[in-house]
Order: sequence, then C-alpha cells, then structure tokens
Amino acid sequence: MNNKIIIINGPNINLLGEREQSQYGDITFKELKENCIDKSKELNLDIEFVQSNVEGEVVNLIQNSRKNFDGMIINAAAFTHTSIAIRDALSVFKKPIIELHLSNIYKREEFRHKSLISDVVDGGIFGLGANGYILAIIAMQKILKK
Repeated sequence: MNNKIIIINGPNINLLGEREQSQYGDITFKELKENCIDKSKELNLDIEFVQSNVEGEVVNLIQNSRKNFDGMIINAAAFTHTSIAIRDALSVFKKPIIELHLSNIYKREEFRHKSLISDVVDGGIFGLGANGYILAIIAMQKILKK
C-alpha cells in the first residue's frame, strides 16, 4: 500500500492558538501536528507535516513532493486565494490532493470565497477546525488503499 503523505500548511498556520480563536480554535500548531502524527501512525501512514509563510517555499515543497509522497493534504491558507504559482505546482503533482481549511472560507470575507486551487485537487474539507485534518488523513488513507 502507498502510505507516504505530506501535509503542507501555508502562512500564519504556525500562529494557531494565538490568532483569531473564533475562526481557528485554540489548538496550537504543535498540538495540531502531534494529533496528525498520532492519527497517521494509527492508520499506518507515514507523514511529513510542514509549514511555510513563504509562497516560493510552498511551491518548492509541492514540486519536491512529486517523487517522495503518494498523496498530499494542503492548507494553503491565504495563498489559496492569491497564488497561481501554488495552483500550477499542484496541477503537476498528479497524485491525490485534499484541500483543507480550518475555517469555512465561504462564511468569511468575500475575497476568501474564491479558491484558486479547488479545481486541481481531488476534494476539500473546510470549516471543521482541527478535526478537518483528522478527517483529511482518514480520507487520504482510504484513497491510497484503492
């Protein structure tokens, strides 16, 4: 079974627990990472959990993942609405991708309603907070089993 996935987080996700708890909850980035690692181990998945505030670094992570990972979960955060470069990198990945957002982007400011990456991913989870990561990991495990 293919079981190596990467979870890529975009800008400001490293500040979870400190920022806008009404939108993102009170979980810290460290706690989120630990929860994802625990769930992945339970499902026999090998994960890498990364975060960057730099658009070019996210593009590089996506590009480098083509050879090393069987699937990807991405919370591109604010880059979701602005980065054609990230969209283009995702379109070359050619393996399962799940788009993820802690908050419901469709219940927020109008500029957040447009995702530039939704049309190049296999599915999306949004508005479920940190639980969305666990659901994405479970979904990816099922996709990779097939």
